[in-house]
Amino acid sequence: MIYGVIMAGGKGERFWPLSSENRPKQLLPITSERSMLQVTIDRVTDYIPIEQTLIVAGANIKQAIFDSGTQITEENILAEPFGRNTCLAIGVAAVHLDKKDPKAIMVVLSADHLIEPASKLVDVIKAGTKVAAEQDSLITIGIVPTRAETGYGYIELGDELKEVDGITVCKVSAFKEKPRPMVAQKYYHGRRHHWNSGMFIWSAKSILSVLKKYQPEMYGLLDEYKKHIGTDGEEQALLKLYEEADPISIDYAVLEEADNVLTLKGEFIWDDVGSWMALQRFLDTDRENNVIVGKAVTLESYESTIYNDGDGLIAAFGVSDLIIAKIGEVVMVAHKTQLGRIKELLAKIGDDEDLKKYL
Repeated sequence: MIYGVIMAGGKGERFWPLSSENRPKQLLPITSERSMLQVTIDRVTDYIPIEQTLIVAGANIKQAIFDSGTQITEENILAEPFGRNTCLAIGVAAVHLDKKDPKAIMVVLSADHLIEPASKLVDVIKAGTKVAAEQDSLITIGIVPTRAETGYGYIELGDELKEVDGITVCKVSAFKEKPRPMVAQKYYHGRRHHWNSGMFIWSAKSILSVLKKYQPEMYGLLDEYKKHIGTDGEEQALLKLYEEADPISIDYAVLEEADNVLTLKGEFIWDDVGSWMALQRFLDTDRENNVIVGKAVTLESYESTIYNDGDGLIAAFGVSDLIIAKIGEVVMVAHKTQLGRIKELLAKIGDDEDLKKYL
């Protein structure tokens, strides 16, 4: 059977102060009137019903997840005691599904992506699940670049193997880190590199097999935890697993090592909605290229993003290339070129006992 595994962890720090520790961006209506998590569920629900969907997220936002979507129940959530990166999150989902259904096929999605039209993603997923059911492969979804983007990792395409229902299947030659501008230009024009979307398709057995080979310590911890699933000791065993497992991404842990990695070509609009900079890519702009959400007025101000979630007014005069966000009691003003340092700002706020409440 085919199961959706939606990665809904993370704090969304690069969207602070809109995104907070207990109400991260995946639970917010950033790309539509529904939460990003609900949009992700709805995007594939005709192919993967909610009854076959697992949401992996922090225990601290479990109730907020219930509140964000009426379809979601206790059975849908795998609550992490704390975040330990994507490899462990995927591994936990895999052992749950493998115990439930030895033939489980996992479609791993992220709860913070913008994808249009959804039907094209579903077409790719359908092709990928066919491949995963027929052979022992780890399947990634690569997005055909629409610009020379330096903020994404890339997949270097290897040999083209076949087409499945019109979707191209290629071997993966290599994974590439976020490139410098000149390298990104080369990737874009060369057409042999796709954006690494962080969406995957494989059988539970396939991913557990490569974890056993390349991450034997984590595999051993997962295998021990698996014995306690459905027992009174499950919660304590999960905590022990998270305390002892290394925090590592699925890419570093296995995908960059394994020799059975394939990629499917995704030709649709995709954005990881990773930070405030994403808004200018999918929201309308005014004549001065400002993105304005909420009550704001500008004069001789350009290329800025202004977000006001309250009744007050933001007035911007004679400025450019800024992010101005007024969320509740917090106002953040940042130059776009400095957004990469936002974690430094949050760390400084977190060090002050009087200010920690604003995180």
